Amino acid sequence: MDDQRMTGAVVVGVVDAEQQRLVVRRAAEEAIRRGTDLRILHAVEWPLPPGSTESAGKAATNVEHAERVIAPFAEAINHQFPELEVVPDLVSGSPAPALIDRSSEASVIVVGHRGTGGFPRLPLGSVSLQVATHSACPVLVVRPTKSAEPQENRVVVGVDVEDIPSGLMKFALDAAESRHAALEVVYANTRPELLAAGPTGPLLATHEAASSSAHEALEKVLSAYRPHHPSLNIRARVERRRPAHCLVDASRHASLLIVGSHGRTGLKRLLLGSVSGEVLHTATCPVMVVPTPQQGSARLSSNH
Repeated sequence: MDDQRMTGAVVVGVVDAEQQRLVVRRAAEEAIRRGTDLRILHAVEWPLPPGSTESAGKAATNVEHAERVIAPFAEAINHQFPELEVVPDLVSGSPAPALIDRSSEASVIVVGHRGTGGFPRLPLGSVSLQVATHSACPVLVVRPTKSAEPQENRVVVGVDVEDIPSGLMKFALDAAESRHAALEVVYANTRPELLAAGPTGPLLATHEAASSSAHEALEKVLSAYRPHHPSLNIRARVERRRPAHCLVDASRHASLLIVGSHGRTGLKRLLLGSVSGEVLHTATCPVMVVPTPQQGSARLSSNH
């Protein structure tokens, strides 16, 4: 993630829904942490498609409607965070392409998890997943309602111990530090681990031996980061289970869950891999999807 992108605005997509106030608030908090502006985007279909029989005044009506949608969110944020610069962003077109277009200059795109918290009647896979899949910058997916469970000040990041992009770790470290939170680095897999060859061929490690080996490998990686972040509580969590299940469990009570997109393109990124896609659907805390260059085989997203 380059410095120019880090200084870009936080962009949140909105519709006329009371439940989305929490989504906009989370976007405002993210903008304040980053020291940047907040852009509140609403997309409407104008100009009219070719051959439309509607009056030319329809576009003006759409603009007025978009302004009315954005205004209460902007007013609420201006009241709650007077130090934050809030910029209305009226866009012609569909919401997903509009947000993806803005991602080339934004530092973070923020969307709601489902219809009542993002775009009405559209499931996660329609808008939020499209944006998370194709965005050029990180995407924060926020559930529309507050959890009844108490929240821990803890950031969770899912990694593959054999292939951890430095950009993903930097993002996770920065996210934890800006929240004054602990950082839990989670690695899980169900792949059999090979030991040295025995008299009849390669031997499989026991679950305990494989977990111990993976924990040692992860601790070795984290030991390189700890001296540079002495005030940050960095914890390793290694489990022999499906990665998506482990990450969803880790998301309970957490303030943020971070996963990588592994930089895939086109249809290969449509579901962000089985892990990230499942986590987006079922995690109980906000999820940040961070674009990362594809390194090695990105195994965390293909363990099952």
